[in-house]
Amino acid sequence: MMAVVSCKDGKNGMDPGKYVRYTPEQVEALERLYHECPKPTSIRRQQLIRECPILSNIEPKQIKVWFQNRRCREKQRKEASRLQAVNRKLTAMNKLLMEENDRLQKQMSQLVCENSFFRQQSNTTALTTTDTSCESVVTSGQPQLTTQHPPRDASPAGLMSIADETLAEFLSKATGTAVEWVQMPGMKPGPDSIGIVSISHGCTSVASRACGLVGLDPTKVAEILKDRQLWFHDCRSVDVINVLPTTNGGTIELLYMQLYAPTTLAPPRDFWLLRYTSMLEDGSLVVCERSLGAMQSGASMPPVQHFVRAEMLPSGFLIRPCEGGGSIIHIVNHMDLEPWSVPEVLRPLYESSTAFAQKTTMAALRHLRQIAQETSHSSSGWGRRPAALRALSYRLRRGFDEALNGFTDEGWSILGTEAVDDVTILINSSASKTMGLNLGFTAGFPASTNTSILCARASMLLQNVSPTMLLRFLREHRSEWADSNIDIYCAAAVKASPCSLPGSFVGGFGGQVILPLGHTIEHEEFLEVLKLETIGHCQDPITPQDLFFLQLCSGADESAVGTCADLVFAPIDASFSDDTPLLPSGFRIIPLDFVSDGSSPNRTLDLASSLEIGSVGNKISANFSGNSGNMRSVMTIAFQFAFETQLQENVALMARQYMRSIISSVQRVALALSPSRMGSLGDMKPLSGSTEALNLARWIDHGYRCHAGVELFKPAMEGSGVSILKSFWQHSDAIICCSLKANPVFTFANQAGLDMLETTLGVLQQDINLEKIFGNRVKSISLEFPNIMQQGFACLDGGICVSSMGRPVSYESAVAWKVLNEENNPQCICLMFLNWSFAS
Repeated sequence: MMAVVSCKDGKNGMDPGKYVRYTPEQVEALERLYHECPKPTSIRRQQLIRECPILSNIEPKQIKVWFQNRRCREKQRKEASRLQAVNRKLTAMNKLLMEENDRLQKQMSQLVCENSFFRQQSNTTALTTTDTSCESVVTSGQPQLTTQHPPRDASPAGLMSIADETLAEFLSKATGTAVEWVQMPGMKPGPDSIGIVSISHGCTSVASRACGLVGLDPTKVAEILKDRQLWFHDCRSVDVINVLPTTNGGTIELLYMQLYAPTTLAPPRDFWLLRYTSMLEDGSLVVCERSLGAMQSGASMPPVQHFVRAEMLPSGFLIRPCEGGGSIIHIVNHMDLEPWSVPEVLRPLYESSTAFAQKTTMAALRHLRQIAQETSHSSSGWGRRPAALRALSYRLRRGFDEALNGFTDEGWSILGTEAVDDVTILINSSASKTMGLNLGFTAGFPASTNTSILCARASMLLQNVSPTMLLRFLREHRSEWADSNIDIYCAAAVKASPCSLPGSFVGGFGGQVILPLGHTIEHEEFLEVLKLETIGHCQDPITPQDLFFLQLCSGADESAVGTCADLVFAPIDASFSDDTPLLPSGFRIIPLDFVSDGSSPNRTLDLASSLEIGSVGNKISANFSGNSGNMRSVMTIAFQFAFETQLQENVALMARQYMRSIISSVQRVALALSPSRMGSLGDMKPLSGSTEALNLARWIDHGYRCHAGVELFKPAMEGSGVSILKSFWQHSDAIICCSLKANPVFTFANQAGLDMLETTLGVLQQDINLEKIFGNRVKSISLEFPNIMQQGFACLDGGICVSSMGRPVSYESAVAWKVLNEENNPQCICLMFLNWSFAS
């Protein structure tokens, strides 16, 4: 069928109402060009006519109209497809919400019946028996399904009986009212949310439940969720002991599962499980699990050394096919993690359903959404190589967990000490043989070299500091806690052997550059390359000039309640191949109180003046509300070092000292970040050097008033020097001071200025200059400085600069003025950027 184009525009030189009919050959030629270039220029259209004789009878303007119509049809097709997908998603979400509403109605009926029963019981003075006529009565939100069954052996009939009971109990939790569920704190269900997440109320154990939509086939969802190591970060291993087919086409599996300990202060967990996979009558696929006793597993199941045997109550996944593709999934996780086996301060980690939901149920949903996003070939946060980047993330996290736990079956042993020490040293002498299996060491250690791995680890309790804030500071300001000689040593150990002890490096680091590689679709996890630019020289030819670290950052989302924050990194060489050897080290910060911090996320950006005593004084904060409460968290630190075995004593001494210096630095940072140090300025006593800051703020205010003729700060804010400094710090526009040197550098800024540059006051003074922020425009801006010094004031056009983190910042306009002291001597030039924002 020929394509028809209507030409009704008389201005084109064609008769109104004239139609152009294209032959199939002409349409094929035009389609071919459209796929190469949907919007060709006039020159390209004329070239097409010359190259295709079959188009010689078509005018260029008519071809232009064809392309316009073709683009319109393509846009309509994509929009229709998008709307159909949205409609399918909303239909499935509506079905899910209706089912959730039915479940809540049943739960409400049960609670009403229970309330009536307790009223009757309280009004009765004599002993009465419980009325069993109401089958909906529940007790304190506990599951009703607590009937004790006699022990069964491991025969197929006995295991099938346990599987059927597990399935019934799981379904009563997933879609029924066996557990009283309450909404997950901070979760807002909706079409674009992760799902409907709930946690248990009134249970002695921890339980969580979620419902959601996933754009994957049910069998694919089951396959992904069964591979627990990929999405459950605490899972070390899942071994299938036995597999039994069932008469209904399902399978029964006997599993042994081990979980990592998240901190050195607690032992790891293990489970003996039965997993039952079957298909329901309505076509839904179900996978349910529960712990087994010794007689039920068919083995004696002696306790495994260093592990605590935990219990999984009936849990699992209900996966239903969704019309138009995808699946509706119900997830239930229910465990008794034996909190008695950990110190009392850590028990919230094992008793909080909120923390449990973050680590298990929500992690499963996020992983499914990530895979679905990559499968749909749409833009994925992990970029063009999602599988490779996820594999690197997995290797980093797993290597860190292995070092942190130090399992004996991996070759780790504790280096003995005469007394209890705050830093534990572990040695893995078999590292050169086993690293290729566990941490990806396929190169870098010659077989003839007797290489070992040393791990220094420690845990500490932090008070009144946000894990997210502390993580961000550690990530953005490595120089505040890291030793450049140690970084050089680790990089050399990965690049080649033998390794020498630190000491051959002369110089330091000029700064750090964070190069993002990818992130998950919800930005809860980032993978990046950290480049440390060295200055000075190194006597060892194998040591690189610039150091590179592969770095994983997770838990930086302040809105996530109860999630832990990880910063894990490993030195790599510049080639950065897929088989790069990784020796992960890093930090893990786990909140214990699960209280969300309502303070500003930018509070870490103005920390350096609390850490350093300089000419501008200590921390000045205007954003902290002072009501964040007494937050508690536990930080675990683990650092790994490769070395020759004969250097063990020297490396152990170096590692112990390095860990203690890191602990000291973290404590110093945590103290500066605490609310007592970040309270409002009016309640803060002047600290060392604050007089100069007060004077500078006063001079800035006076200079602006003299040259511009208007007040910079509101008159109500004036008065004492402290009020002027506070109003300077809280001013909505970014105010930054520059020195009067030949190459101007930044010397001082208010909170908005530090936020714009994404830095701290100490880093601003040491590491950031005009060229780093303005790039090629620095010359034109510097040329304005002599005029400013002569005239005292200037208005600058708007433009774009770059923050210290490499993000573009746009501003509407800028004002510059000369700042004089009380003796009329020039002090600096002040720049004020109006209506700035981060450019998209």
